[in-house]
Amino acid sequence: MRKNQMFQWAGLSIVFFFFMFGGIGHFISTDFFVKIVPPYIPLPKEVVFLTGAVEIAGAMALLFSSYRARAGIVLIALTVAVTPANIHMWLNPQLFPNVPAEFLSIRLVLQILLIALIWFSTRDEPKTNKSLSASQLP
Repeated sequence: MRKNQMFQWAGLSIVFFFFMFGGIGHFISTDFFVKIVPPYIPLPKEVVFLTGAVEIAGAMALLFSSYRARAGIVLIALTVAVTPANIHMWLNPQLFPNVPAEFLSIRLVLQILLIALIWFSTRDEPKTNKSLSASQLP
């Protein structure tokens, strides 16, 4: 296994566990997740269940190479879609006294890094045609 493949596999593992356990958390700690849904979003409990289910399904799809790239796109879209909840928490830290305010700021930066990690770990390496001879190269 090449170095890049090892990093990609490690990234994929992080993404899988992040979304699998996060998705399960939506069903175990539903009340917490409902609290972080901004008040202008209707049906917060249903949104929490829906996003939890998408997280779990996306994590499971990562296990199959034929679905991995599409799962990555879905998980990136989901990560962007939940940004209002992260911003809501950041703007209203008093509503979340058990969460350190510093973590709420760092979380927004980590979200960007998470998107980059999802992209990196779910893309196939470009295939090179090793049968080309030097004379066929431009």
